[in-house]
Amino acid sequence: MTRIAIALSVVLAALPFLGLPEYFLHLGIATMLSALSCTGWALMGRFGLVSFGHGAFIGIAAYTMALLWNDLGLSPWIGLPAGVALGVAAAALLAYPCFRLRVVGHYFALVTLAAGEIVRILIVALRDHTGGSLGMTPRLAPDSAFAAMQFGKHGFWWIAVAAWAFGLLVWWWIDRSMSAKALAAISEDEDAAAAIGIRVTREKMMITLISAGLAALGGALGAQYRLYLNPESLAGIGISLQIVFGALAGGMYSMLGPTVGAAFTIALEETLRVSFGTAFIGAAPLVYGILLVLFILFLPRGIVGWFERKRWAPRVGR
Repeated sequence: MTRIAIALSVVLAALPFLGLPEYFLHLGIATMLSALSCTGWALMGRFGLVSFGHGAFIGIAAYTMALLWNDLGLSPWIGLPAGVALGVAAAALLAYPCFRLRVVGHYFALVTLAAGEIVRILIVALRDHTGGSLGMTPRLAPDSAFAAMQFGKHGFWWIAVAAWAFGLLVWWWIDRSMSAKALAAISEDEDAAAAIGIRVTREKMMITLISAGLAALGGALGAQYRLYLNPESLAGIGISLQIVFGALAGGMYSMLGPTVGAAFTIALEETLRVSFGTAFIGAAPLVYGILLVLFILFLPRGIVGWFERKRWAPRVGR
């Protein structure tokens, strides 16, 4: 799987030289940035830490970057790490008391769900600065497109490839670290893990902060690429459900699973947009919810997990 990821990174980096239509470049950028957020979520989800609040971290990062640019003139190259840092800080403030008080399972998921909605409501309430439910647009670069991170599709493609490859590198590092073994033990039995010397809270905090950081990075870059921010698409249950769906549909136990799930999600989103347009505004969340239940019931390890099982099944039988 690692070799496939490296080969795919090289191929993706070379695609703009083939003169692809801008629409396909747009879909590719959206897929890679969504895959980064899904990869971040899967790092938590594979160890039993289910979060429905990653939209909160994305919203904080994206709006911080945009507000620093619009109000203070700070380049997105500065605003992006600042926004991601704030998103990670919010994840720490949310997760630490939960882990210390042993808020786990469904209760932890509900806490994160509430956090996402709180951030969305705050963005709407601060309409004088954020544009509220109407959204906001980062101002165009007065001089340098580079300083404003406004490159268009061809220029942003390589940023998306680099960010996506960075997410896979983090996955690879975590997967081969002792923390992965510790987190697997924690997901089975926290008390037993603590009894053998594993620092449960520290390990859970580490993976939560990394997960939140990757999700925030992908979401903020996506907002900067589109040059439009809206609380419904960057905070709350909508974006969180989309991330969860992508990770589960592709397979959160495989390095490339979230990427496959993100590609499936973007393709589904485009199909629904073309099919329904504005006639059925709630089509996407409804379909995501139905398919999420179906994947959990019939493909619990996702699309990639299903192919891996088919691949190894004959060998096991020999």
